[in-house]
Amino acid sequence: MTSRRDFLQIAAATAALVPTGWTRAFAQQRLTQDDLLAFEPMGNVTLVHLTDIHAQLRPVLFREPSTNLGMGEARGQVPHVTGRAYLDLYGIPGGSPLAYALTPEDYVALARSYGRMGGLDRIATVLDAIRAERGDKVLFLDGGDTWQNSYTSMVSKGQDMVDCMALLKPDAMTGHWEFTLGTERVKEIVDGLGCPFLGQNVRDAEWNEPAFEATKMFERGGAKVAVIGQAFPYTPIANPRWMIPGWSFGIREEDVQASVDKARKEGADLVVLLSHNGFDVDRKLASRVKGIDVVLTGHTHDALPQAVKVGNTLLIASGSHGKFLTRVDLDVRDGAVKGYRSKLIPIFSDIIAPEKTMAAKIRSIRAPHEAMLKEELGRTEALLYRRGNFNGTLDDMICDALLSEREAEIALSPGFRWGTTLLPGQSITREDVYNATAITYPAAYRMPMTGARLKEVLEDVADNLFNADPYYQQGGDMVRVGGVSYAIDVARPAGSRISDLTLLRTGKPIEAGTSYTVAGWASVNEGTDGPPIWDVVSSHIKAKGTVNPTPAQVTVRGA
Repeated sequence: MTSRRDFLQIAAATAALVPTGWTRAFAQQRLTQDDLLAFEPMGNVTLVHLTDIHAQLRPVLFREPSTNLGMGEARGQVPHVTGRAYLDLYGIPGGSPLAYALTPEDYVALARSYGRMGGLDRIATVLDAIRAERGDKVLFLDGGDTWQNSYTSMVSKGQDMVDCMALLKPDAMTGHWEFTLGTERVKEIVDGLGCPFLGQNVRDAEWNEPAFEATKMFERGGAKVAVIGQAFPYTPIANPRWMIPGWSFGIREEDVQASVDKARKEGADLVVLLSHNGFDVDRKLASRVKGIDVVLTGHTHDALPQAVKVGNTLLIASGSHGKFLTRVDLDVRDGAVKGYRSKLIPIFSDIIAPEKTMAAKIRSIRAPHEAMLKEELGRTEALLYRRGNFNGTLDDMICDALLSEREAEIALSPGFRWGTTLLPGQSITREDVYNATAITYPAAYRMPMTGARLKEVLEDVADNLFNADPYYQQGGDMVRVGGVSYAIDVARPAGSRISDLTLLRTGKPIEAGTSYTVAGWASVNEGTDGPPIWDVVSSHIKAKGTVNPTPAQVTVRGA
């Protein structure tokens, strides 16, 4: 079974607090690559899970959320435990490397001590070590959100990530943001991918035939392992439907059960769901579908140092942006899991040595763009981060840019959970802007919108997040706003959560019948006009020189 020892040994080795003034070198001396990779192997199958890297080739800073509300039965349950409560739950010492990696506590001080995390060249090193130890027992599985959301992935239409991931040799993957490349590009990549792209829940919209393989059978350590792929079920709602008009999506619970039953009839000893549903959706799915041994969950960017068990099913959550890999060793005998041990491995880039071949590949991809990406646009006085249910300072800056550059009264920025973090005093480069905005539908629109329509938009997003039934949740966070304030009661029914909408410029309530000038970006509507959002944000930063974003004004009730 999972032992707390496997992840606590890192924290125990660094249990002393790291004072703000200590150097990063001192912090590094308290942690080694061997510490990070230490694992007591067991069984005959090893799963390695990477998900939601969002095309980040190099190490990044990424602050975990301070607010991540759970609704219904998920209220107060992981992954909806954050900050100090998270540390207490798992017995992680404050100020330790794991405290930095997994929570926002003392984030700025600890980031300056422990440095960046992730990087595909460091991930390659960890994978090589696991494969050297476990040989043909290893299955490496990619949970999706891999090919998009950086500059080089955008201009190469995902090819940079495809080429780098090929060096890691994943055994299978599923997807979500991959689909924003459009139908033909996805088909082109999948045809030459070198590993199965699995999506049992993606259908041809006209004939209801499978668009991708549902399941791939592997043999590892003498066991037959079935991997079933589950792409993000709400892709045509959360992202532009017009980019993938011939495909339909959904949770398709009955089809998941049918795929599991088919795999078992074909002799599967171990059934793995490689999922991009989001954690709460997968928790419900695991309680209703029988016969899944392991769910490797993605989409909601949760990082948990222990597996969550639902009945006989293990849920594994491996974070995002390349900050973590999860290793799961399983003892699979007589068609069943007899025991397991798992470890969330933090990828501290100053501790783990880069693998040379991958490092060289990344340098070659970035070389034509390096000078442009490093161009400094300005500086930030504040910590810039994205994650949080209701606001993030990075989106506050984007909203400020939309208000000023697009001459709007109200700004809206989508509640994406991807995008890197910048520390106070740090320069803001073009790459930083792209890391927060690189999508294939970037137009920054400017349009009239009535107060009634604005409330409808906020209510709709709120229900996507705070519906008590996980099957009606789409992940992400609340749409960010600028120029307005509002109150939200997350416990109220759909359509009645938003109140007290106020136009900050005048201090007057938003009137349902009055039209306001609204700017935003990432509209899912085809033909949206406007300059690319990265140009809008870059122009704003250049004009300001130093940015200190206007904090969002959201009053939260019922939490």
